[in-house]
Amino acid sequence: MTTDPIADFLTRIRNAVRAGHKVVDIPGSNIKREMTKILKEKGYILNYKFEQDGVKSNIKIALKYNPETKLPAIKALTRISKPGLRRYTNVDEMPCVLNGLGIAIVSTSQGVMTDKEARQRNVGGEILCYIY
Repeated sequence: MTTDPIADFLTRIRNAVRAGHKVVDIPGSNIKREMTKILKEKGYILNYKFEQDGVKSNIKIALKYNPETKLPAIKALTRISKPGLRRYTNVDEMPCVLNGLGIAIVSTSQGVMTDKEARQRNVGGEILCYIY
């Protein structure tokens, strides 16, 4: 049992990328599923698969690398809001990661989405992480 499952999710992906693994297995939850879908939409991972094994769920993520240079698509994953210090923002102060080259994943009242989608829908929320 981890106290911060989102940080565990990001750390498993970060460690797999640094080790050069093709696939990483992560214990599943609803918020991790939504974050995985966002990573796929934005092109940071190749594919994913949700597996249900009775009560336990699992997420298999295929990591994406450049075929020529073997460099990973994910350069950095940074946890922003932590259990000890939550970070909330309104739509006017929504962060712009690397001048728009990266994404911030935000948990809003309308679901988990990127910073750009939150600006378009005019909602604020908890900043979960930065990815670039």
